[in-house]
Amino acid sequence: MNPVLNLVKVSLEYPDGDSTLRALDAVDLRVEAGEFFSLVGPSGSGKSSLLAVAATLVRPGSGLVVIDGVDATGLKGAGLTSLRREKVGIIFQQPNLLPSLTAVEQLILADHLRGKPAAKARKRATELLDVVGLGPSLNKRPHQLSGGQRQRVNIARALMGRPRVLLVDEPTAALDHERSESIVRLLRRVTEEFSTATVMVTHDTEFLPLTDSVATMRDGRLDVACSPQP
Repeated sequence: MNPVLNLVKVSLEYPDGDSTLRALDAVDLRVEAGEFFSLVGPSGSGKSSLLAVAATLVRPGSGLVVIDGVDATGLKGAGLTSLRREKVGIIFQQPNLLPSLTAVEQLILADHLRGKPAAKARKRATELLDVVGLGPSLNKRPHQLSGGQRQRVNIARALMGRPRVLLVDEPTAALDHERSESIVRLLRRVTEEFSTATVMVTHDTEFLPLTDSVATMRDGRLDVACSPQP
């Protein structure tokens, strides 16, 4: 079976004074549909760089980024933007919700930016908010929601485009233990339900057993993934 997300010998360097800093060093990563993959490592190890490359937000210096069979490194401009919008969902550490919009409007806006009809967007937005447990709160604005609820809106918004790849950056960083566990369990569930290839960067190692596989980054290198211990 071909992986939905496939990084092949991906390297990335940044200028660092008179020299260069290698953020990614020949990284190989394969994530299948329905697989929940977790990525750990110290600050500065390259985790954020890997997510940015996988999201096609940063073009690698060398290597391939293949998403659902399409080589993203061979695309530019509108083609690259289209691939990102149609195939990739990104869940940032901070939800960054617009304060004036309700939960359902946050999702509708995401689809509007993709050029989708508003009527269909509202129906899907309502369904997704129900999936993440916010059906009764779809007309609430961010200040009326808890931190965990705002993160649930963030997750639902990322699913609006029916992504094949779901990239998650420290989703529990600002949450207490109970809410953190509920968010990781939700990510586990939507990965299975929507058959996404999900990569989660996290420092909360206690939740790793909820994921299918774990890899560690250090100095831009990705250690071989392994199954988490229960």
